[in-house]
Amino acid sequence: MNKIHPKKAVLLPQTCYNKGILIKVQALGAGRAAQARILVKKDRKENFMAVKVFFYTLRPYDEQGILEDLAKQRGIEYGYTEAYPTMENAQLAAGYDAVSLTPCDMSAPMLQRFHDLGVKAVCCRSIGYDHVDLEKARELGMKVSNVDYPPNGVANFAIMLMLMSLRKAGHILKRGEVQDYSLKGKIGRDISNCTVGVIGTGRIGQTVLKHLSGFGCELLAYDLYQNDEVKKIAKYVPLETLLAESDVITLHTNATEENHHLLNAEAFAKMKPGVTIVNTARGKLIDSDALLAALESGQVGAAGLDVLENENGLYYYDRMGDVIPNPELAALRAMPNVILTDHTAFYTYEDVKSMVRGVLESAAAFAEGSPTRHDVTNR
Repeated sequence: MNKIHPKKAVLLPQTCYNKGILIKVQALGAGRAAQARILVKKDRKENFMAVKVFFYTLRPYDEQGILEDLAKQRGIEYGYTEAYPTMENAQLAAGYDAVSLTPCDMSAPMLQRFHDLGVKAVCCRSIGYDHVDLEKARELGMKVSNVDYPPNGVANFAIMLMLMSLRKAGHILKRGEVQDYSLKGKIGRDISNCTVGVIGTGRIGQTVLKHLSGFGCELLAYDLYQNDEVKKIAKYVPLETLLAESDVITLHTNATEENHHLLNAEAFAKMKPGVTIVNTARGKLIDSDALLAALESGQVGAAGLDVLENENGLYYYDRMGDVIPNPELAALRAMPNVILTDHTAFYTYEDVKSMVRGVLESAAAFAEGSPTRHDVTNR
């Protein structure tokens, strides 16, 4: 796992906001652990509420307005910073019941740090929660939650990546930027004549199948738990069959220890030559080295990847001008048949609002000792 990039996460000036309190945190020093100087300015009355949640990586241009409205409706106090959590700025969460964050390093040391500050829960603003060390959280007695959101956004994004990959849209656009408008090397495939295999038929996978049913393609599905609604539009088959018969394979399942590197060298060898791979789920589902080898050999003809195996410290950061020690990213970016998006399949207004709402619901439930469907502590 790549560590959080200190230049962006620690050494830059950070700003922390609490409802009614503005706190500026200026990181000091270079090449050593940052020390924080905190200046407090009160601009209105402080509110003391039953549940307190501190938000890391809160985006002021979309999440903050939504959070303000929903927190008022639910009587929840919150604070936030745009920075990623670090051992240094974890202090900002002292006195809060829960912290909320987007995918980042939540390994054992970070969890221990928050626990020592009195934080009782980690509320992820994502469906995936594999960036959190659940074993350590359980050891500390901390609760962990994820969120859900309407499936249409990710499902339609996955279909977009399928279409773009099959029609070589990324390559066509890049050549257009240098005014190469010739046709050679641009011929694609029509999805209507393809067999599409969907791995994982939860809410998102099922929506992908439903929307693809209008394209006229043959649909195969694989899931440990079959869905009767899916059976009306797709054929459930063993994973081996799906790998062997699909022209396009798209992943829509959470990452677990059992399915780590679900698509590995052995799996790629069983696929049709020239298969298209789409992943809008979790990067750890694909063995990056095996995928690169399959792309280089032509066994995989194209890939549309919204997630990468080693994306921590990369996606959602501004790394412009940095030397990024990520050979996987460099190799994939160099391939004309690969489309990379920055873990943005979820990024619609509807989905962002649902995620913020889910965090507040989980934090309140944890504080009250009530059950919540978002609790993933014991998974």
